[in-house]
Amino acid sequence: MSNTALVVGASGIIGSNLAQELLANNWTTYGLARRPGTDIAGLQPVAADLLDVASLETALADLRPTHVFITSWMRNDTEAENIRVNSAMVRNLLAVLGPKHSVQHVALVTGLKHYLGPFEAYVSGGVAPPTPLRESQPRLALDNFYYAQEDEVYAAARDGFTWSIHRPHTIIGKAVGNLMNLGTTLAVYASICKETGRPFRWPGSKAQWEGLSDVTDARVIAKQLVWAATTDAARNEAYNVVNGDVFRWSQLWGRLADWFGVPAVGFDGSIHPLEAEMAGDAELWRAIATKHGLAEAELSRLASPWHTDLDLGRPIEVITDMANSRKRGFTVFQSTEDSFFDLFAQLREDRLIP
Repeated sequence: MSNTALVVGASGIIGSNLAQELLANNWTTYGLARRPGTDIAGLQPVAADLLDVASLETALADLRPTHVFITSWMRNDTEAENIRVNSAMVRNLLAVLGPKHSVQHVALVTGLKHYLGPFEAYVSGGVAPPTPLRESQPRLALDNFYYAQEDEVYAAARDGFTWSIHRPHTIIGKAVGNLMNLGTTLAVYASICKETGRPFRWPGSKAQWEGLSDVTDARVIAKQLVWAATTDAARNEAYNVVNGDVFRWSQLWGRLADWFGVPAVGFDGSIHPLEAEMAGDAELWRAIATKHGLAEAELSRLASPWHTDLDLGRPIEVITDMANSRKRGFTVFQSTEDSFFDLFAQLREDRLIP
């Protein structure tokens, strides 16, 4: 049977890169979203609301995917709502697909909040998890929508499909309208600094400035998702996924500033959240977009400073262990510096930054 993929969240950072990876490997690929894009050649759009079973039944009536990749989530005001909504999205999708008996593998993308806690209790209120973070570490005694999503996959797997769980660190890649977009947020911030003469000031904590860190290139997780779905030894496992190198922001920050030609300011003893720093920049960005003929004039469609603050403001060092997938044969490596520079070049080429 030929491989037919359903990519849920195909307009996001991970989903769009995954769709391109699947298409490059000759998969028949459908991209599900509430408002699916049409900018990826060969991707067949599917418009559906994961919270509306009737919508899913209509949209998926004629589809029999062999592989399902769930890369989408919805942010809510509380973790209780995150659990209710995001578990329902997974449950509804798999319930609609179940009677078709076509699904061979389901992959779910979550992240390091599996180890660090949900937004409401992010690396606070207890003992910091040991690093490097390992898949074998037990769940925290906290409500967490990642756990609820996993449990929906495990329950539905009784129908006979295999599964994989993928836990990336911060994703570096291009997407417009994404809720968690550190790379593009920093690119927009640097562009604003260059336009206004502001210094490119480190916004985060001392621990993040001085400690080791890692990130996940969207192209790397796309390759891991396909690998896990097509490798017998990889199935029914959870996997961390990062680039494979480590870095210190204290060393990388100046090189990012140099790419944009702006002065860099490192950690000065205080945290300077980007959410406050960029709070009044919406009109300024519209003016920059008009001046330079940019394709996106809405700052909120490009930058997610709230999430960048969560990453860069952590009070602990965070790095991940990749042994679980390495020993099963996943050996993809990516230079993190190149991840940022590749993204910046793409954003400039696509007229998303000056």
